[in-house]
Amino acid sequence: MKKFIPLSIIVLLFMSNFSHAQDWANLNRYQQENTQLKTPNLDENRVVFIGNSITEAWRNYHPEFFERKYYVNRGISGQTTPQMLLRFRQDVIALKPKVVVILAGTNDIAENTGPTTLEMIIDNIISMTEIAKSNNIKVIISSVLPAYDYPWKTGLKPNEKIPKLNKLLKEYANKNRIVYIDYFTSMTNKKNGFKKEYTYDGVHPNKKGYLKMEPLVEKAIKKTLLQK
Repeated sequence: MKKFIPLSIIVLLFMSNFSHAQDWANLNRYQQENTQLKTPNLDENRVVFIGNSITEAWRNYHPEFFERKYYVNRGISGQTTPQMLLRFRQDVIALKPKVVVILAGTNDIAENTGPTTLEMIIDNIISMTEIAKSNNIKVIISSVLPAYDYPWKTGLKPNEKIPKLNKLLKEYANKNRIVYIDYFTSMTNKKNGFKKEYTYDGVHPNKKGYLKMEPLVEKAIKKTLLQK
């Protein structure tokens, strides 16, 4: 005997999937938090961190890093650079920071939203940078963290692609007088994978990894704030 699913349930499932598809960039993720965030004072050096799960989880592993400063975490797990670009105005520009820290690209290489090229990744990061600059927000570009392979999608050779992407990011940053953070060099092993002491899965940092990253980004923020 065949079981029939009630039409009402089918409609609800369809609407749920349709709604999710319409918010491809996950604009709803920080909508309420953005509304609650007050306009910064003139002497407040607000910094927005935009990125993927590496940025989002930072607040979980070491919340004090964000709580005691004017740092705003706007990372969303799984995101690629086109998704970040779509929500950049809402989650960065509208918050009126003095500085934005961009850490992105590994999920593009992992093809989370489909096949891509290094040039496409660079283009999206350049677009975010240009939007920020046009709104008088200074930019910090971060190197992509090392990964030998992705557990959820193997065989894409991130250990070869990430160093190439980082080279392009550094060249663009240097050419345009943008501060570049090199996380990669101090956190990678001889195979261009993540050093075991800094990661729990070969892709994401553990607490020790974040503690390794923090002085690097703080140095970059200080340098960027002094730029004219």
